[in-house]
Amino acid sequence: MAKVILDIQDLKREFKMGSEIVRALKGVTFKVEAGEFVTIMGSSGSGKTTLLNILGCLDKPSSGHYLLDDVAIGNLSRNELAQLRNHKIGFVFQAYNLLARTSALENVELPLFYNPNVSARQRRERAVKALEAVKLADRLGHMPNQLSGGQQQRVAIARALVNEPVMILADEATGNLDSRTSYEIMALMQELNQAQGKTIVFVTHEPDIAAFSSRTVTLKDGKVIKDAKNENVKSAKEELAKLPANDDY
Repeated sequence: MAKVILDIQDLKREFKMGSEIVRALKGVTFKVEAGEFVTIMGSSGSGKTTLLNILGCLDKPSSGHYLLDDVAIGNLSRNELAQLRNHKIGFVFQAYNLLARTSALENVELPLFYNPNVSARQRRERAVKALEAVKLADRLGHMPNQLSGGQQQRVAIARALVNEPVMILADEATGNLDSRTSYEIMALMQELNQAQGKTIVFVTHEPDIAAFSSRTVTLKDGKVIKDAKNENVKSAKEELAKLPANDDY
């Protein structure tokens, strides 16, 4: 049996807004095994951002249990959460979140600065390897403003990989990209998942993006309304090949 990386049971999150209590999550339960590529879908107000913040150890649930790689996050202090986040989760954001005056290589090295067990030489070697994995070996010294949107997102993915996390957590990672570049990023995600066995949890509101994953968990009004394996997983590489060569993307 595959190892369970992410295990959430009856997760609830409530916020106090003035005199009202907003129930953002109303008892969410699901598991993600090592090597799975899962999308979490839901429209605005479904609770997916709240869930993402809990999965990313940026927030704690009001009740319920969350185990990340067998660690119960509910028992951790803020410092312990930060440490867990840095070692076990690779984040990819919609807005890339790269440092503007810093090269691609230095951006990717950043998470390793917080790891005292990694020397400067190892840090550089691992950053180069991560950039090679996303096919940017020829862009190491480029600043973000010298890179296209798709290339900046590849740098962000390399940064997510550099700490060898147990899970890549992507938040609308194709949201700022055109169709061609979105498919290129999803082709890379599929390659990381299939060839390297990376566990990926990808939050999106786009059904065509979810079609590239092996399973989709759908949220509505703070509850899971559907959790289904995708019977016909699309190949992003094949979809990319179908786009006209001289398109306007």
